Amino acid sequence: MPDAALTISDLIQQRLDDLTRAERQLAHSILENYPASGLGPLTALAKDANVSVPTVARMVQKLGFKGYPEFQAELREELKAKVKNPIAKHDTWTGGAPSGHILNRFTDAVIDNIRHTLGQIEPATFDDACAMIAETDRHLYIVGGRLTHTLAEYLFLHMQVIRSQITHIQSTSNAWPHYLLDVKEGDVFVIFDVRRYENNTLKLAEMAHAKGARIILFTDQWRSPVHQLAQISFSSRIVVPSAWDSVATTLLLVETMISSVQNLNWSDTKSRMEELEEMFDQTKLFRKFT
Repeated sequence: MPDAALTISDLIQQRLDDLTRAERQLAHSILENYPASGLGPLTALAKDANVSVPTVARMVQKLGFKGYPEFQAELREELKAKVKNPIAKHDTWTGGAPSGHILNRFTDAVIDNIRHTLGQIEPATFDDACAMIAETDRHLYIVGGRLTHTLAEYLFLHMQVIRSQITHIQSTSNAWPHYLLDVKEGDVFVIFDVRRYENNTLKLAEMAHAKGARIILFTDQWRSPVHQLAQISFSSRIVVPSAWDSVATTLLLVETMISSVQNLNWSDTKSRMEELEEMFDQTKLFRKFT
């Protein structure tokens, strides 16, 4: 049985280079509609991927499963976890809560989330995302949902200082279609969407993608359906001993991205910072100790 901390999606992405051509074709087919793609009969999965039944059996074993039934059982467990609401999640962890203070248990879970998340991210891919966000000749749109709007706003406030041509969209607002009027091909959308994925966010992503926008997605280990439209997706581990999921790992990625983009555009960013500080002085927004 594979490492329980890894999703099947993680396992597939780890092993892509070791798969045959037909197995890679199957892998991509599974990921296109993950995890639902693997919940049907083995023959149906093989047919959808246009590969043979033995190819499915071989790849499942390469991922560390004894056979297709075990593979499917793991997918079903992932699907259950994907749709849990806060009450169900609370009931799950309290039943077998380990001894020790919540500070230690929560911190251990966050550190574990960070370790597994960073293990799945290619530095070159992260650099590509930062370079896209740093393109000041392209408009940057940042989108958050019911809870993730806080992460979106945090990124937006920093990017406002770093660069121009930037818009913050809240997909929970009825006015979000208005923002799409000015979207041009090549513009960049940074979208946050975690489990209990929001229909508005997916529809917004579909419409932006249809206009030629490029999408960078911050999601969880089960991946928002927006990932099928995204050029780059970052899947963060979010499970902690709480009724709510943790944003600590996603925030780490966001803050690292802010630092990287700041350095890429440092000349312009420095000028904007200096101008902003002059405005702060004029408005006396912050208290100064002299």
